Amino acid sequence: MVSMDRSLTGQGLAVEPLSTKREPVLESVTSAALTSALDGLALRQRTIANNIANVNTPNYHAQRVSFENALAQSVSERSGAVSATTKRSMDPTNVNGNNVNLDTETLSNIDTVLRYQFAARAVEGPFTSMRTAMRTS
Repeated sequence: MVSMDRSLTGQGLAVEPLSTKREPVLESVTSAALTSALDGLALRQRTIANNIANVNTPNYHAQRVSFENALAQSVSERSGAVSATTKRSMDPTNVNGNNVNLDTETLSNIDTVLRYQFAARAVEGPFTSMRTAMRTS
């Protein structure tokens, strides 16, 4: 917000800092749940990438991201907003103490990418409908 009150700066413009709070575009449980899902899936992708990058690091333990159960609970409570959690994998380790399984990480990454694409399209849907409605009116 820009103010023309000269008393604030002596130069004619005073700029208030922008809020860092994220305001939802559409106020609904669905939009909150989709946003939470996208955030959780993005964290999962970063975590998988980190696990793969450490596949040969001695004593490295893979991390796992979970949010689906909390998200389902939150939606049933009419909120939809959750934060993903990251926990250390309890999978067995190999001889160097590392428990990253490249096959598991690859399959998890494919699953995560597909889920992210699905959720992103679900978020995009209402905006596409609004754009179409605005063009035809």
